[in-house]
This record gives sequence, C-alpha cells and structure tokens, in this order.
Amino acid sequence: MNLGYACINTSLSAHKIMTNRTMRRKTFEAKGLEYVSELALANVKDLKTIVKWNNEFGIKLFRVSSGIFPWSDDYQLKDLKDYDEILKIMREVGEIATNTSQRLTMHPGPYNCLASPTKKVVEKTIRELNCHSEQFNMLGFEPSNYNKINIHVGGAYGDKESTLNRFCENFHLLNEDTKKRLVIENDDSPNEFSVKDLFNGVYKRIGIPITFDYFHHKFNTGGLTEEEALKLASTTWPKGVTQCCHYSESRRKEKLDESIRPQAHSDIIYNKIQTYGLSPDIVIEAKLKEQAIFKGPKM
Repeated sequence: MNLGYACINTSLSAHKIMTNRTMRRKTFEAKGLEYVSELALANVKDLKTIVKWNNEFGIKLFRVSSGIFPWSDDYQLKDLKDYDEILKIMREVGEIATNTSQRLTMHPGPYNCLASPTKKVVEKTIRELNCHSEQFNMLGFEPSNYNKINIHVGGAYGDKESTLNRFCENFHLLNEDTKKRLVIENDDSPNEFSVKDLFNGVYKRIGIPITFDYFHHKFNTGGLTEEEALKLASTTWPKGVTQCCHYSESRRKEKLDESIRPQAHSDIIYNKIQTYGLSPDIVIEAKLKEQAIFKGPKM
C-alpha cells in the first residue's frame, strides 16, 4: 500500500518550488498567452523537481495540481510558445514516475459538474476534463484509471436520480481517453451521493470506479459501515489497477474548536487507517501535505 499527498510539497514550496503559479483574469487579458506559457513552463519544471523529491523520500503516490496551465479553458495547450519545451519536460516527468513506480493522479476542482442542468457548465466541464486527460497524455501515460482523474457528481440539484442520469449521459460526451481515466468520489453531505448511491447510479451504468473517501463517509454513510463501503468501492476498480482512496480527519477535533466546520481537514492524521485486509493506495488530504505522511499513525 502506498500513501501519498496532494498538489503542494510544503518542504519545497518554502523554497519557491511550486506548480500552481497563476494570475488574475485581468492580468491574463493584459499579458496573454506569452505570460501563461512562462508560468506553465516554470510549473512543469518544478513538477519534475517534486516528483524526483518524492522518489528520494519513498513517496509513490502524488496528486498533480490542476493549476499547471493557468486559464487553460481559454486556449489550446499547443498554442503556448514554449509548448515543445513543456512537452519535453512533461515526458521526462512521466518517465521518472514510470521508472520509479510513482502513481500520479489529478482531482479537478468542484466547479467541474458533469451532471449540471446548465448546458454551459457541462460544456466547460467537458473541456476541463479533456484538458486534464491531455496533460496525462503529455506525460506519456496510457489511458487508464491508474492515473485517475477524480471528480464528484457536483451536487444533487434536488433530484438525485435525475442528476445521476445526467452524469451518465454526459459522460459519453467526453473524449475516449478521458473516459478511461475518470473516477467518481463519494460526498460528505447526506443530501448528495454516498458510495452506495454511486455504485447503483453510476458504476452499474457506465462502469467507472469509485474513489472511497474515508472522511466523507463519516458524514454520509448511505447505510453502510466503513468496511462495507470501502470493500464495495474496491469491487469497482478494474483488474490490475490498485484501488485508490482518500483519507483525512476533522480539524474541529484537532483544534478543539466548535466554530470550525466538522468537515474541515486536519493538519496531520492521528488515527490508524483501517483497510480491513485490503491494500489500497491512499491520498492523505491533510493541510501539512507530505509532512502528514511522516507524522502520526498510519496503519
């Protein structure tokens, strides 16, 4: 089993090593693609540094930032002036990850709502998800759920059944490589989707795997125990692809502060992660990122 972290390496960011350099919309409109290209090139160079660091410290699972290409919805990646150099470095990153058995994943933001009843939102989501898949292609990865693109349904819109129907219908509008990478995650609100909801309403229809989020399950069990939900999610992953999960704990309990939302993530983790005989890969979603892997109990 591998433990990983998401997007930011706090040890390296203290030295200005980061992959989420961006700009405000006003700056984008003023400076255009030339400045975007400069930022993207700096981001991929630092991604290479982070992946090499992860290997040095024995970390084999890492979520790549969705912010490598600022305002990517507004242009084609190939239009960037530094595209050839960016592609070369991305290929090198992919080779390092492959040669050192590192699993790289992505988790587009909550504005990606494939099940939205609004056409423009769906169209934007499709462009965003296809762009994420294009970045995995640039890394040289064959399309599969191993390098997963993880999203939520994006809200129930007052009608769970209709929303799940729209999600499954709109899934077919994605590029083929994107469809092969897409996975769905359970929500932390009882008004949204549990593992059981996703199993029946998504997996059974379009066959995409379910990322089990331990923390979300505590707020939305769908009538299943943690063990039952984890094992049900495990059955959705294709043969030869290790199940991937997310794990975090409550910041409210950590800080003993009732004003903090119970769903807020803690700095590190304190409890042993129960895997009930399975060996999933687990992304630790704690605020101290890679530091949380080395602090506190894990297994």
